Amino acid sequence: MNVEEIIKTDKQIPLESRTLIHLSLVENKINEIISSALKPFEVSLQQFNVLRILRGQKGKPANLSTLNERMVTKMSNTTRLVDKLIAKGYVDRVICESNRRKVEINITDSGQKALLEMDKAMKQSELEVVKNFTEEDLKALNNLLDKF
Repeated sequence: MNVEEIIKTDKQIPLESRTLIHLSLVENKINEIISSALKPFEVSLQQFNVLRILRGQKGKPANLSTLNERMVTKMSNTTRLVDKLIAKGYVDRVICESNRRKVEINITDSGQKALLEMDKAMKQSELEVVKNFTEEDLKALNNLLDKF
């Protein structure tokens, strides 16, 4: 991916700026590939993330703050994401009997089944994203990214 070609400039970009632009372009490309994989399921990457978090709860309910803490992309509209997943029948929301102010969110059987299909599509898109990297490359890249 040539940064200068993509942003159509002949000027030399300072290394720090070029690096940040490059990271941003890579992030956009990854999001494009992943969004395309999730499109047939009519869920966003954030909705997919909520489903994975709920599956990881292993039958225990989660609340909105738990979901928000564990989201890859932090956002304030977790309630809206959950509402959309409820409308699809992938999650349900129950008011806790012992504390009526507490809302518990669970993944449904339908959500579990759909998530298994989404996992297959996501695996393919992940392989597409990293197809030009060796395992050594990926380890080195992860070591560099850990410096953030």
